[in-house]
Amino acid sequence: MKIAIAGGHGQIALLATKLLTSSGHEVWGIVRNPAHASEVEDAGGHALVLDLEQSDSEKLAGELAAKSIDAVVFAAGAGPGSSAERKLTVDRDGAVLLADAAWRAGIHRYVLVSAMGADAFDPSSDDVFQVYLRAKSEADAAVRATDLDWTIVRPGGLTDDPATGLVTLADSTGRGSIPRADVAWILVHLLTTGDAVRKQFEAISGTTPIAEALRAL
Repeated sequence: MKIAIAGGHGQIALLATKLLTSSGHEVWGIVRNPAHASEVEDAGGHALVLDLEQSDSEKLAGELAAKSIDAVVFAAGAGPGSSAERKLTVDRDGAVLLADAAWRAGIHRYVLVSAMGADAFDPSSDDVFQVYLRAKSEADAAVRATDLDWTIVRPGGLTDDPATGLVTLADSTGRGSIPRADVAWILVHLLTTGDAVRKQFEAISGTTPIAEALRAL
């Protein structure tokens, strides 16, 4: 399988790239900064240098089609310290752009990494975190409205702990945390099994093996 990951140099994306490439899949990490290409390559992937904020869906679709991509993952984000405006142009608009580009390129599988509590934003607030939640919520809604085979993952608080392989997945799990490494494993399972198509769920650490939890959805 050939997979493109937007936000390819992020921690979850790099972990997923290592897991996928070690199993024989081909991964293209979409990165804005050419300096990040080496991180993708060190993880076993290939770098596609493209700025989502400066691209359009036709151009991105052309890149995806040229590489015969089978599935896409949106794991990008404006990152800590970024402005409210960039939360919208990256976290929301970037996710929508990738969905449109995938459709144009004839790609059906789309996995979106969102955020727990995304729908609980205050629409009247210009606080950066509230705008971030709004961006995630609006991106999720836009992707749900497509004809793609989408899955939306809303992880709890992210940690750098080792993967446990044990999770709780549900429409609403309640507050909790989860290692980035376990989120990466969730993405790998979604991409390689086709489980949880057209499902949106929250994910935190728990007691159920990832594969079993996904099948139960």
